[in-house]
Amino acid sequence: MGLAKEQPLYKTPTDYEDDVYLWLYEQIELLRQKRIQEVDLPNLIEELGDMGSEKLHALESAYRLLLAHLLKWKYQPQKRSSSWEITIGRERDNIEGRERESRTLTTQAKSIVDRMYRRAVREAAIETGLPRETFPAECPWTLEQLRNEDFLPD
Repeated sequence: MGLAKEQPLYKTPTDYEDDVYLWLYEQIELLRQKRIQEVDLPNLIEELGDMGSEKLHALESAYRLLLAHLLKWKYQPQKRSSSWEITIGRERDNIEGRERESRTLTTQAKSIVDRMYRRAVREAAIETGLPRETFPAECPWTLEQLRNEDFLPD
């Protein structure tokens, strides 16, 4: 090994607990340089697992917000607003981007919608003041409708 490889990449490497953002970029640089033995592998594995969970959570959140706003749109038409329409469009864009990044999450979309629908009903009921029984027990829209940028329920 050459002398450069024997010296640490960073004089004082960032501690995972102190600054996870900087720590992550230091780990990336170590990997780019193929200095695998210096990588903080246990924490990197944990961080990668968290990233996967965050991607799922972000997609769930986008579907939940979309569903809640579509329910409000349908069941409280007198209060429709451009703000609701903007949220519907933004969440569809978020869903499209996240599903484009992950075919696995795309194939899980139906089960994600099924899980998030109950939460969306709870939120829509609170926001509209309507009883939960007002809303269908299961999501009334197909994935195609949910993803269709022009679809709004009557």
